[in-house]
Amino acid sequence: MIRASTARRLVTGAAYGGGGVGLAGAAFVALLHEEARAARRRVDARRQPDPPSGDGVYGRRRGTPISFTVLGDSSAVGLGVDRADQTPGVLIASALAELAERPVRLTRLAVSGAKSPQLDAQVDAALLEHPDIALIMIGANDVTSRTRPAISVRHLGDAVRRLTAAGAEVVVGTCPDLGTIRPIGQPLRTLARRWSRQMAAAQTIAVVEAGGRTVSLGSALGPSFATDLTLFSRDQFHPSAAGYAHAAAVLLPSVADALGVWPAAADRRRGTIRRDTVRPVATAAARAASRTGSEVQPAEVPGPGAEPWGGWALLRRRRPPEITAAELAAPAQQESATT
Repeated sequence: MIRASTARRLVTGAAYGGGGVGLAGAAFVALLHEEARAARRRVDARRQPDPPSGDGVYGRRRGTPISFTVLGDSSAVGLGVDRADQTPGVLIASALAELAERPVRLTRLAVSGAKSPQLDAQVDAALLEHPDIALIMIGANDVTSRTRPAISVRHLGDAVRRLTAAGAEVVVGTCPDLGTIRPIGQPLRTLARRWSRQMAAAQTIAVVEAGGRTVSLGSALGPSFATDLTLFSRDQFHPSAAGYAHAAAVLLPSVADALGVWPAAADRRRGTIRRDTVRPVATAAARAASRTGSEVQPAEVPGPGAEPWGGWALLRRRRPPEITAAELAAPAQQESATT
């Protein structure tokens, strides 16, 4: 379990784990660096090219299209698959068009290898699209490059703040659980899990305080990815088509709910809403980082007794709908898109 105090310290400038790795000794640090280099070589040797963007309009219904932009790193690009209809942006756009009964115009602005400071340029481009909804998937490269969490979450918070100020709803898929990545050996894998969960908690605090909502991809995907190799692509680092379909299924309810088109009956029928609680934002972030399918969004608590850090959050535990890659991709095959 990530402590709320740890998550808050990461947002305000403390190093990962309070500097524990720095106290481990030069030999241990050298071992970690060598393991990281070896893992990167194995991943790069099997790296695939980026898939097509899939930019275009999805849905046969009439009406003004919903503007949907996707920002972030290679997970938002869909690196690891060959076709546009296997990427998370197209999968979600297709399903969103069905739920909203309106066309959806997808613009993918994510860049493989991006870290949170590079969101600034992506947001500049996104604002030109006047998005109704923006999905950000970011964080893994920040962890692997050891970017200071305070720097990472400041840029992420600024990105969310700029998008919400322009009228967009923002959903952030937080840092995935890097402890499931097989090319990473021990003890680096254990530390990677710890660092990625701490990053996810810190991201949640920054995003909620900026007016967006987060979905915990790490806890939602980690257990499945740790045991099912079919969810990984050839490089064993990025998801496969099945892995991205899993991620899209986790993200879709929150994206649709942010736009007000996720049917409440679907939650009741599927039993997807497991528990809703209002907590201080740091506490909600810490719990979400370690719990499957957690969504965190801003909340208001009437009356006196405001949380010391000034914010409250609704912690919602969702069960992702059981949607296969074929089921999500089917609408995309029927719709008109420009690439």
